Amino acid sequence: MTTAAAAAMPAQGPRIGAAARVLIVEDDHAMADSMARILASHGHDAACAHSGGAALEKLRAADFDAVVLDIGLPDIDGFEVLNRLGGARSYGVLIVSAFDRVEQRVRGLNLGADDYLVKPFAAEEFEARVRALLRRTRSRRDERIEIADLAVDVGGKRAWVGQNALELTAREWTVLLALLERVGQVVGKDQLQEALARERALTENAIEVYVSRLRNRLTGSGVTIRTLRGFGYMIEEPRAAKQR
Repeated sequence: MTTAAAAAMPAQGPRIGAAARVLIVEDDHAMADSMARILASHGHDAACAHSGGAALEKLRAADFDAVVLDIGLPDIDGFEVLNRLGGARSYGVLIVSAFDRVEQRVRGLNLGADDYLVKPFAAEEFEARVRALLRRTRSRRDERIEIADLAVDVGGKRAWVGQNALELTAREWTVLLALLERVGQVVGKDQLQEALARERALTENAIEVYVSRLRNRLTGSGVTIRTLRGFGYMIEEPRAAKQR
């Protein structure tokens, strides 16, 4: 059964607890509306954005549990949207695209997508993929990261150095999580700006200030934030690094 044919079907199967908020990023208005109706019929709250720029604005302004992302967008393509989102996010991303070559799927997954569904697709599979993504997202929010003497409760937004709790501002927390989710990889200033800029755009100097403050907070933890000039920042993977 195609997506369009399934849009008018009644809800089937169990709902996943409270209604999940899903952002659908699709420039085809009819396709976006069809996917929104499918998700709504299963108890989810779906919103739509029809360009990459609009999607980034909506993600800055509100919290979502999952994002359904097309690649062929009219302004910023889906790959660039993924790149700008970076790793500091609490929601999962499902790419839904007509691009079906292996290298395109691999690129999307390497940029941080959680799953990739090729159009055209059955409505039942689309809803099942979103449901599985929401389960993984909830599991991710329960994640705990430990590196050297630093421990981070991702879902609880708490961190400790040894037995001492860290007092982090919301922006310091966002920078820390962005770096921790890509340990051993460079996180660019543009990625940190996207992660931080909910109400207003931030300058590169502001990013440097937050990183400097965070370095001070992490004193004694054994975790070092390296600056790679012209590229960004990176937490090197210590021998004691572990994640569970």
